[in-house]
Amino acid sequence: MADIQIVAEGLGFPEGPVVMADGSVIVMEVAAGRISRCWNGRKEVVSQPGGGPNGAAIGPDGALYLCNNGGQTEPTAEPAGRIERIDLATGRVERLYDACDGVALSAPNDLMFDTDGALWFTDLGRATERGKEFGGLYCARPDGGAITRIKGRALSYNGVGISPDMKTVYVADTYSARVWAFERRIEPQEPRLVATVPGPVMLDSLAITAAGNVCVATLMQGAISTVTPEGEVRVTPFDDRLVTNIAFGGEDMRDAWLTFSAAGALVKTRWPEPGMKLIYNA
Repeated sequence: MADIQIVAEGLGFPEGPVVMADGSVIVMEVAAGRISRCWNGRKEVVSQPGGGPNGAAIGPDGALYLCNNGGQTEPTAEPAGRIERIDLATGRVERLYDACDGVALSAPNDLMFDTDGALWFTDLGRATERGKEFGGLYCARPDGGAITRIKGRALSYNGVGISPDMKTVYVADTYSARVWAFERRIEPQEPRLVATVPGPVMLDSLAITAAGNVCVATLMQGAISTVTPEGEVRVTPFDDRLVTNIAFGGEDMRDAWLTFSAAGALVKTRWPEPGMKLIYNA
């Protein structure tokens, strides 16, 4: 098992780590409806958007873009999944999208920007007392001006990432434990299957390495599964059954930050290969 360093503890179901240029890490606290910045054992509140802040990324304008799954509201209220923009200087929250073609988003989960500044995001689909809502994959402009459904009626799309050559969009499906691949075309399409991660596991968020491998958080087993573009799978175990996210940074891009959501901790470790440098940072 890899050596880890605890960066922050006492987090409310941490997800969506964003490694900043100054070495700090911004973390979404899903259960607290809060966004925090963590470094050297310290943490401070950046914004409190409410709902369930989940996957996040820095956009072309240096702001933080957020998938908010809507969280748990009052029993009489309907949770409102949405895409939000967070001003990191003030904490101000701006809602960009809560629907596509007149159909409400369910539970947006994870996102990544491409070289054209387009925002690709997944919708996990909410689990209700009446059953599971469908999710999907979307592409949108960061100014709130246009959104396209790439794939609807998906079981449970979660992590999303784009290959270093910007040709392929990878999506992890939670309940089927499958990794799917789409062409980076802003039009409806069907994916191809890359791999199924074996065992009684579920998949969460993901990050891409410089070599184009998909590192996907693997729930229940407590691991990061590395899936190659050819479909080979290797597993790196950790001591938390709810490893939910991985993000890369550091000078050589081999520092990996992981969210241990069962323990409520953000941890850091060294990775065998460098991660892909994201298009935008702040």
